[in-house]
Amino acid sequence: MTKTTRPISDSYAETTHIVLPNDTNTMNNLFGGRLLQWLDISSAIAAHRHCKRVVVTVAVNHVGFDRAIKLGDMVTIKSHVSRAFGTSMEIWSDVWVEDQITGDKIMANSAIYTFVAIDQAGHPIVVPDATPTNEEEQRRYDGALRRRQLRLILSGKMKPADATELKALFA
Repeated sequence: MTKTTRPISDSYAETTHIVLPNDTNTMNNLFGGRLLQWLDISSAIAAHRHCKRVVVTVAVNHVGFDRAIKLGDMVTIKSHVSRAFGTSMEIWSDVWVEDQITGDKIMANSAIYTFVAIDQAGHPIVVPDATPTNEEEQRRYDGALRRRQLRLILSGKMKPADATELKALFA
């Protein structure tokens, strides 16, 4: 049986939230934990759209809190699968804040999550491969194997000597 493939564009998910008082800290900035929750949900939607199965979060690989998000800001999260690996998928999310006066959207943060598809018994199942359809998707796809190997090394699930993509950077 041939493994299926899906275009990355099929996984796109976009969610929008408004930062309310119960979402903020004493500086009236969005709690980092609330942003992580919103990112996890948006990422899960993208992962589900790709594989059409129940998915679970395996790792939060990277989150950059590059810009404070303020009370009253409108926050849009755009997520998509960047690459699939057997049963897992790397999900890339960009966080945008909309200027209330001009309507301009400013990139505030980004995150990379890993999800695994599971069956009804909770066991990992194979997901379709992901096919890039534009330059940005291709760039993120190309870097995903290196990011995966680094995540596996840091979690003790891969020996550094086995990280062929990472070794190639330094050879």
